[in-house]
Amino acid sequence: MAQGSLKKIASQNESAIKTLRLGMILPTILSILLRLLLRRDSLPPSKGSLAIYVATFFPVFLLSNYLIKIGTTRRDPTTGALISYGEDLGQPGVTEWCFDILYITWTCQIGSGAFGEWFWWLYMVIPIYAVFKLWMSVISPMFFGGSSSPAAASEGAEKESTSKRQEKLRKRSEKGDPRVKAQQVGRR
Repeated sequence: MAQGSLKKIASQNESAIKTLRLGMILPTILSILLRLLLRRDSLPPSKGSLAIYVATFFPVFLLSNYLIKIGTTRRDPTTGALISYGEDLGQPGVTEWCFDILYITWTCQIGSGAFGEWFWWLYMVIPIYAVFKLWMSVISPMFFGGSSSPAAASEGAEKESTSKRQEKLRKRSEKGDPRVKAQQVGRR
């Protein structure tokens, strides 16, 4: 069962890495083609446009190389068997945020080629979202209290961790049901 899950992660990683490699080339080509087709007056691009492209290219280059490095599966050259499955590129958190930054950058590159340099304002979504996450997870609970205190979080985690079946068994044991006592003795 675990091997099947790891193989699934490996195949998802391989397709994500193909997408990352295409994403390094395709948005640039599409941006140039869209400029040629829709906005010939914007050729050659202005210095400001090139500066924005270069300034956003380096973070995208570093993030995509990071994701490729951690997600690459390693195979035995002779048998083709998987040696390392790589990190799961579909996991939430930092990996997800890296993909979000990549997708927004690619969208801005293509959009600026089609609609104009004003499309780069969409890039402001990244720092706005970062400030929002910082506010919700750190600043707001620190200054305004909130329900995200450690004690409330641990109580909520305990309630969520018990299933309906476990809750029934607990209530039966409180009533003194002999079936529950027999199960508890049998488990030890």
